[in-house]
Amino acid sequence: MLQDKDRIFTNLYGYEDWGVDAAMKRGDWDGTREIMAKGQDWIIEEVKESGLRGRGGAGFPTGLKWSFMPKERPAGQPAYLVVNADESEPGTCKDREILRHEPHKLIEGALLAGFAMRATAAYIYVRGEFYREAERLEATVAEAYEKGLIGRNASGSGYDFDIHVHRGAGAYICGEETAMLQSLEGKKGQPRLKPPFPAMVGLYGAPTTVNNVESISVVPTILRRGAGWFSSFGRPNNTGTKLFCISGHVNKPCTVEESMSIQLRDLIERHAGGVRGGWDNLLAVIPGGSSVPLIPKSVCDEVLMDYDALREAQSGLGTAAVIVMDKSTDIVRAIARLSYFYKHESCGQCTPCREGTGWMWRVMERLVEGRARREEIDLLLEVTKQVEGHTICALGDAAAWPIQGLIRHFRDEIERRIDDYQRRTGAIAAE
Repeated sequence: MLQDKDRIFTNLYGYEDWGVDAAMKRGDWDGTREIMAKGQDWIIEEVKESGLRGRGGAGFPTGLKWSFMPKERPAGQPAYLVVNADESEPGTCKDREILRHEPHKLIEGALLAGFAMRATAAYIYVRGEFYREAERLEATVAEAYEKGLIGRNASGSGYDFDIHVHRGAGAYICGEETAMLQSLEGKKGQPRLKPPFPAMVGLYGAPTTVNNVESISVVPTILRRGAGWFSSFGRPNNTGTKLFCISGHVNKPCTVEESMSIQLRDLIERHAGGVRGGWDNLLAVIPGGSSVPLIPKSVCDEVLMDYDALREAQSGLGTAAVIVMDKSTDIVRAIARLSYFYKHESCGQCTPCREGTGWMWRVMERLVEGRARREEIDLLLEVTKQVEGHTICALGDAAAWPIQGLIRHFRDEIERRIDDYQRRTGAIAAE
């Protein structure tokens, strides 16, 4: 279990005040100018050495992503850091806790990240439904300006850096980085074709890096304590501490900071009070937010919570939102509900996603009742493969993967429903 002295988010549950004075007592804004004095390249190298990977789901190395930003630009050309606070993935509730209770970590992290990438300003794009969280963030930014921590001569470093809070309108697709840039520019939130990548042509056509709230918020602590400290947690290529959101059929749903590579069973039993009805009552877990494939109890018994272990288990760490389902769950209906969500949130730009998500949901609704033919299971699986990897952004993948996980591990349950329907009605469902 992660020791309290190694926790980055020491006010995650809001037992103390969120304001700047309380944040400084907890160590925020301590020696920020001295860190910046070590230089932009030093900051990027330290983040690289720490092994920090993006906490928004993709898991791309953060320091490497920062290094893509051009060091030299035409005179007068701005560059931007965009912080993704559009936390729309079902089951995910970590970034909102940072916005509520540890907002100064995010603001200081944005300053250090922006400085390292030679950015001129940061935009924090907040999910539309996070009304109070956005108010808290705006108040935090105002405090930071008043204290001289950001703005002209930020933290006495001689570096000018502005931070703007932008409220979204509640569209899931705007969590995708290029759709977010479109929305920031006042356009319809639809993903852009890549290349060009945002590091070259991003917000308002300027070089831009988009990072998740958690990714940015841990940076100040990494730079203070050192890359070696952060990389001492977890397995190689899966280092650091991580916020895990545990929901569903557990006794104590929570968001908790733990070491990467912790066993899933330990995570649930130590922090969430165990599965409702005991571990043997577990049916399946979605380990990384609704878009990753579920894993059955047999896999949950031993699997580690990191990128590589969950990939080997044919799932993913994603946002580390652990959705626990016990044996009372109608597993087919649960996945059908996720299919509806992705159908509803598709922006409609790509044909495989626009047409495929609706088709997959309609088939899933029939499978819930068993009103289908057995061969339709393979047809549905084939369609998910046609949608996966054939869209501009990953929403097509997110719609396909939960269904693939269901068929991989619970095909017998789908077949049982089909057989029961045929026995009950005496008819074979029409194609």
